[in-house]
Amino acid sequence: MPRYKATNVFPGVDLFTLRHGTATDGYTVTVLINGKDSTGSLARAEEVAAAVEAAGFTPGIQRYVRPDVADFPGAEAYMVRVGLWPLKKKAAAEKVVKQLRKADIPAKVDYLGDDGFKTTGPWNIQILMIDARRFRGTYRTTLGRSTGKRETTSAMAKQAGAIAAVNGGFFSIRAPRNFSGDPTGISVVGGRLLSEAVRGRTAIVLQGRRARITELDSSVTVVAPDGSRAKVTGVNRIPGADELVLYTEELGTKTPRDQGVEVVVDARDRVVKVREAGGAVPRGTRVLHGTGAMAEWLWSVAREGAGMRITTSVVDLRTGRRIPLTPDTYIMGGGVGILRNGRQYITAATDGMASDHMILRRHPRTLAGVTKQGSLILATIDGRDPGVTVGANMFEAAQLMKWLGARNAINLDGGGSTTMVVKNKVVNRPSDGAERPVGDALLVVPR
Repeated sequence: MPRYKATNVFPGVDLFTLRHGTATDGYTVTVLINGKDSTGSLARAEEVAAAVEAAGFTPGIQRYVRPDVADFPGAEAYMVRVGLWPLKKKAAAEKVVKQLRKADIPAKVDYLGDDGFKTTGPWNIQILMIDARRFRGTYRTTLGRSTGKRETTSAMAKQAGAIAAVNGGFFSIRAPRNFSGDPTGISVVGGRLLSEAVRGRTAIVLQGRRARITELDSSVTVVAPDGSRAKVTGVNRIPGADELVLYTEELGTKTPRDQGVEVVVDARDRVVKVREAGGAVPRGTRVLHGTGAMAEWLWSVAREGAGMRITTSVVDLRTGRRIPLTPDTYIMGGGVGILRNGRQYITAATDGMASDHMILRRHPRTLAGVTKQGSLILATIDGRDPGVTVGANMFEAAQLMKWLGARNAINLDGGGSTTMVVKNKVVNRPSDGAERPVGDALLVVPR
């Protein structure tokens, strides 16, 4: 039977700590089939298995089927595995990996609780239930002190005086340091668009104490003094070739120095300065940054003192309506939709996570859901801790949120990012062993 502890942390906000299951999984050795990939076709698996047998080991070929999700068809695949050891015998599996590598056969130790197949757990889950009828605070998102630098969830929660917080959506961790916290989807903080949407990706929209989950698109358009128009393709991120990117004062660093052209625009949409790329964003201004063809366009149309009108809109693709960007509007482009209208609806391809590794294998997860009554549910599932907690795959994450009463739900960033903070204390066990700095966070605040 599940074991749980319930704690009231604020009027209308309850924390549940749930532990369930027992550790029965052990270790195996998985042979890599295609580079770093551990799965492949039957023909490729048979070829690899023959090489393993020639090296003096007894391989097994394991077939599995990843089920369909809403926008990504299921598939059959095969793995080559060697041996089976109990939880306390990991060293024996590691020894086999070393022996295989000496034979030029790449392999890894695999904990069977992680692979997404049948398991008995255990699971360690933290759940925040925020009752729409009793809670009198508000919801917000934050990118911390700047859009590009990463901060811990607990630091962002403390800055805002939050009752509770969870880490937010996926971010550009491999970008240059000052841009590594840039969200990979939409971000609106206090009505200001700080990161553009990827059309059709799932997001959570927060307005006061109201929350809903939907799919969004955003657009930013510039109208030059001569009446010509251009589309802004990015906000507060590294530009590509022939792009027009908008930087806001929340950037917190200098814009990229890339041979482009920049136009500094004040709060009245008047051009303050035309300059070479690579400078600060002065308080009260925005900077249009052009590369290639868009640099040439900026240079040809912008002049100091002239108007350079910038318009922004965010559209709810379920309703076709614009979302008013008022000071109490906060939007987080979390990651993968997992529930829609009370049913499992996993949008892995649309949301950029279409792989067996992301869909089927178990990882730590951070989840957000909204009930039919409008209550908000935040949950973290710890993982990557063999014998203690196995995490969840996307199917299991959807099942959990449905069981908790969510009608719509989203999978936020997970893995080492998964963090829940309550009253300035981290209440889960981040799998990195310490709290990871992340791009943004979802906050529950008392006012």
